[in-house]
Amino acid sequence: MAQVELIMPKMGESVAEATIIKWLKNEGDKVAMDEPVLEIATDKVDSEIPSNFEGILVKQLYKQGDVVQVGKAVALISSDAVNAVSSEVPKTPVVSTQVASKPPVTSAVPVSSSGRVDRTSASGKFYSPLVRSIATREGVSIAELEAISGTGKDGRVTKNDILAYIPAKGKPSPSVQVKSNGTAQAQSQTVQRPTISISGNDEIIEMDRMRKLIADHMVMSKHVSPHVTSFVEADVTNIVKWREKAKATFEKRDGIKLTYTPIFIEAIVKAIRDFPMINVSVDGTNIIRRKSINIGMAAALPSGNLIVPVIKGADQLNLLGLANAVNDLTNRARNNKLTPDEIQGGTYTLTNVGTFGNIMGTPIINQPQAAIMAVGTITKKPVVIETPQGDTIGIRHMMFLSHAYDHRIIDGSLGGSFVKRVADYLEQFDINRTI
Repeated sequence: MAQVELIMPKMGESVAEATIIKWLKNEGDKVAMDEPVLEIATDKVDSEIPSNFEGILVKQLYKQGDVVQVGKAVALISSDAVNAVSSEVPKTPVVSTQVASKPPVTSAVPVSSSGRVDRTSASGKFYSPLVRSIATREGVSIAELEAISGTGKDGRVTKNDILAYIPAKGKPSPSVQVKSNGTAQAQSQTVQRPTISISGNDEIIEMDRMRKLIADHMVMSKHVSPHVTSFVEADVTNIVKWREKAKATFEKRDGIKLTYTPIFIEAIVKAIRDFPMINVSVDGTNIIRRKSINIGMAAALPSGNLIVPVIKGADQLNLLGLANAVNDLTNRARNNKLTPDEIQGGTYTLTNVGTFGNIMGTPIINQPQAAIMAVGTITKKPVVIETPQGDTIGIRHMMFLSHAYDHRIIDGSLGGSFVKRVADYLEQFDINRTI
């Protein structure tokens, strides 16, 4: 039998390495074609690596917890299938002595005699090799790294973050106090976490890796952006009636369920075209206006954690295209099949708190975006209806929209006008529309 390499696959333009979190096959186990061999984790998503060949797992080249670069071999598989492939594939084993004998990549470097900086800290934060190298050289401890507010993806500490921290190393973090005359004055203040008392009846549950990432990302977002939330109530009666009429035919024809989500996304996309300064990010004192409209949609996983797959180029899709994209991403999110690229690059996010029976919510901005919208549950209410013949009262399907935005760059006029425009598009939905 020839031996073939199982390669750490490319998982996105910004992903250069991954951590092995679990081996699903042991040395000596039989491996079927496309059968998962190990689970890996990046700073964006967890996934499985399947085998490209049928055979026997001869050797695991790395251990659980090791960090492996994309394109490197993670295991050797002995397989007869190699002899059956086309002449374009080498007939001799493709594993080189150099690769096979290469020691596993270490995931930690020493900072001082008293501590180490791991790629993944105890709180779930990820540190790149460059950041770890700078920390080693400058004597920055893991405790100090944990305290740095990162400006990178999901709050990661970047090269610029740690270089900006080093000159102020050892100094207390400044906070701002507003004096009676309205001017701001910096003062030193140490923020401490509250002391938690634990009784004998309490259960201690350690956060899983994803929950730690979510926690850090949420705290970072509230620290970075001053949040303001505007609310509007929309009459979505036409949408409810149209969906009730169309959903059975749609599911029979296309094989997927017709939910409200693509309709909401369509309205958000239209409003972003009207108010492009909602589709922005902040980089220091610069405002980056995004040309692409990429809508993230928060999805709850069976574990209770949250993930936000992104519909890229949502403004280029019609309602049918949006419905297909929503169903595809939602199903693969629930089955842990998303790729890292599919949960990054969002420019605006939608979250549906109505799924849990909530009438409204105050969502936290998904950095580095500048705004997020929550839609509540749709409920029947008696509503005053204005007609040319006078006002009347009718039973309508109503829904609250909550729009949270970064007050550094989005003022109440823009933020409030945007959510009102989304509501207008929902209320103007054509009940005779075809899909």
